[in-house]
Amino acid sequence: MFLDYFALGLLIFVALVIFYGIIVIHDIPYEIAKERNHPHQDAIHVSGWVSLFTLHTIWPFLWIWATLWRKDRGWGFAKLEEEQHDIHHRVDSLIDQVSALQEEIAQLKQVDSVKAEQSNDQNNAQDQEAK
Repeated sequence: MFLDYFALGLLIFVALVIFYGIIVIHDIPYEIAKERNHPHQDAIHVSGWVSLFTLHTIWPFLWIWATLWRKDRGWGFAKLEEEQHDIHHRVDSLIDQVSALQEEIAQLKQVDSVKAEQSNDQNNAQDQEAK
C-alpha cells in the first residue's frame, strides 16, 4: 500500500517537474532578452508562450532573436552605418573629381577644336595660295 502511494506521489512529482520544466525552458529567450534590455522583450515572452502551442517550432528563432540585441551595440549596425557614411563621403569626393575631370576635358576639347579650326583655316589659305 505504501508503494502505491509512493508511486502516485512520484508520478505527480515527475509530471509537475516536466510541466514546469518546459515552461522554464521556454522562458529562457525572454530571460536573455530581459537581461540584455531588449526592446522587444514582451514580444519574445508572448512568442515563447505561443511556441508552447506550436510544438516548439519557433523557439530556436526566439533564442536567436533574443541574442541579437546587445545594450552596448544595439542590433550591431552602428559599425555598418559608419562604413556607409565613409563610403558616401568617398563617393561624394569621387563625384567631385569626375566633375572636375569632365570640365577639364570640355576645356581641352574646346582648345583642340579652336586649334583644329585655325589649322583648317591655315590649310585652306595655303591651298588657295597654291592654286
